[in-house]
Amino acid sequence: MKKNCLLILLTTILAISPVRAEEGMWLLPLIEKLNIKNMQALGFKLSAQDVYDINNASLKDAIVSIGGCTAEVISSQGLLLTNHHCGYGHIQRLSTVEHDYLKDGYWAMNRQQELPAVGMTATFLDSFTEVTAEVEAAMKSIKRGVSEADHLRTVTNQIAENAIKGKQFMTARVVPMYGGNAYYLVVSKTYTDVRFVGAPPSSIGKYGADTDNWIWPRHTGDFSIFRIYADENNNPAAYSPNNRPYQPKKHLTVSIKGVKENDFAMVIGYPGRTNRFMTSSEVAETRDLNNAIPIYVRGVRQDVLMADMESSPKIRLQYASKYSGSSNFWKKATGMNETFARLNVQSRLANDEKEFMAWVNQSPARIQKYGTAIQTIKDAVEKRADLTYHRLYLAEALSNIELTNHANSYAAYTEALAKGDKAAADNQLQRLKGRQESFYTNYSLPTDIKVAKTLIKLYKDKVSAANRPSFYATIDSDFNGNIDAFVDDLYAKSIFTDQNKLNNALENNPQSLLNDPALIVGQSIAQKLPPIMAQIAEINKDVADAQKAYIAGQLEMRPDRPMYPDANSTMRMTYGQVLTYNPKDAVTYDYVTTLKGVMEKEDPTNWEFEVPEKLKELYRNKDYGQYAMANGEMPVCFIFNGDITGGNSGSPVLNDKGELIGAAFDGNWEAMSGDIIFEPTYQRCINVDVRYILFIIEKYGNAKHLIDEMTIAR
Repeated sequence: MKKNCLLILLTTILAISPVRAEEGMWLLPLIEKLNIKNMQALGFKLSAQDVYDINNASLKDAIVSIGGCTAEVISSQGLLLTNHHCGYGHIQRLSTVEHDYLKDGYWAMNRQQELPAVGMTATFLDSFTEVTAEVEAAMKSIKRGVSEADHLRTVTNQIAENAIKGKQFMTARVVPMYGGNAYYLVVSKTYTDVRFVGAPPSSIGKYGADTDNWIWPRHTGDFSIFRIYADENNNPAAYSPNNRPYQPKKHLTVSIKGVKENDFAMVIGYPGRTNRFMTSSEVAETRDLNNAIPIYVRGVRQDVLMADMESSPKIRLQYASKYSGSSNFWKKATGMNETFARLNVQSRLANDEKEFMAWVNQSPARIQKYGTAIQTIKDAVEKRADLTYHRLYLAEALSNIELTNHANSYAAYTEALAKGDKAAADNQLQRLKGRQESFYTNYSLPTDIKVAKTLIKLYKDKVSAANRPSFYATIDSDFNGNIDAFVDDLYAKSIFTDQNKLNNALENNPQSLLNDPALIVGQSIAQKLPPIMAQIAEINKDVADAQKAYIAGQLEMRPDRPMYPDANSTMRMTYGQVLTYNPKDAVTYDYVTTLKGVMEKEDPTNWEFEVPEKLKELYRNKDYGQYAMANGEMPVCFIFNGDITGGNSGSPVLNDKGELIGAAFDGNWEAMSGDIIFEPTYQRCINVDVRYILFIIEKYGNAKHLIDEMTIAR
């Protein structure tokens, strides 16, 4: 493997090159070299070390990953702020029909009322170090008969293990950047005792729901509050009543001075995944398969779920988080496909590829290194198209039948039973305990029957007989092709439809599970996926090598152009300015929304736009306390031209002094292709204004004690 000097070249040039402030998910260790001059030119008043420092407290020490979202520490007592939709699943699991915290909201008035959010974790970044040279040196010692992928895994695991030797509570991983052209070591510490402190009702925290999702202007109070707890030495510990609020190295100061147009703003968080080096053939695959199939299948399933949710408060609560998780991607995929068409994304990337190949063909050395990359990716996309089609229909349709999916989770248990391996069976049963409780708490049998009938029919319509799971043959042979009759019989006979039946069988007749019809169907579905995934994985080996070459070539081709690595759930920074934008001819969107807009959108007949009476009373009385703008209006949300994606939800939005001014929660409809191509004219990060957050906490929730523990800049 040749030594890679691309990052050295990139770092040297970008340190003296202008960087467009609005674009980029930047690596924190490189801020001094790549970003700080531009940030300060836009008004940033701190140093690079104030943002990221491994020897002293810095802003990075106040920011955590909470599993798919970001949160920030906002008090010296471990108080965490994140989005309402990030806490949604935990709030739902803590709720009952009698105490529905999604519908009614919740505010802990003392520490004893803070509720354990089981399964929620808070992970702090300790250090973020480039180890490219170390990885490349170790890769030279590959042994005969060992694949490069396996050797790379061994090498990176060893580097991670060495990094945390003797360091209790630390975890480490080595993360590839630039398609494997660089590697970084990430060392972290994770706290597992996190408790729910408060959140507004969904009529505030999810105001606008699906209709307004990904849309500006927005009027959503998308926030929730948690607290990290630690042991007596401030270290991570499992839940215990004896644990104490975590004492952070750094907590954010909360500014209520507000924002105005052109103000500096920045976000630090954990963006999940972008594909900024995607080729035109991959865009077509994303549009026609990876987006189109989920859009269709989820839309059908969501209609079934919503009909039942609207008919029953219990079902609404059981399926609130499931529906929200499904619909969020469904709408994102819909918007992405629309934006692909409107902004000619595929043709623009195809033009970039032509330019790239013209540059490559100028040099025999470049042809050798990069000449086949784009064609290899295109060939692989074509080769895996049919496999991807079948994978997606399995995943989106049949794998979303809850009964058979749950039954299949007992496959390893029943396999151990069949072998007479009691120890293995007992281990599997222990592993399934928590899953079982969670499943039945949030399960509606009549709803799942409707979903099953709908999705089994949908799958049959879209997938040929030769590619269907074996239970379709049973439908034809035993039920004369009648899917409804098959489903009714399946659910009538399965033990897995009822927790008491299942527990009774496990205790008295575990062998009965071996022939349970739901398990048989579940296994017939699950067995279709591994061979598909194995074939895709084999094809993707060529794709990975080609992508690595294509990215390396782009870095070499444009040494004067800033190129940051794709998001991969590592901590990143983006920055820019608070700005308006023009979505279409003769239309200008302001940078801020107010409570007046909440009232203008109110629709008592539509659950998405219900407004709580208490909020209307506060609005009528203009009872905003210290949180109103200079004109007397109550701000709700604002936008800036920051570069974010999924995973950034809940990220702190900071001003020029590094003070908290909002929480990021969404992107905008006009730039839904942003994960693949940044649109500086349109791209905006949507944030809930911290003044609205504090107003809701104090005036609506009567929880001023939470604000009293914050550090407020006025």
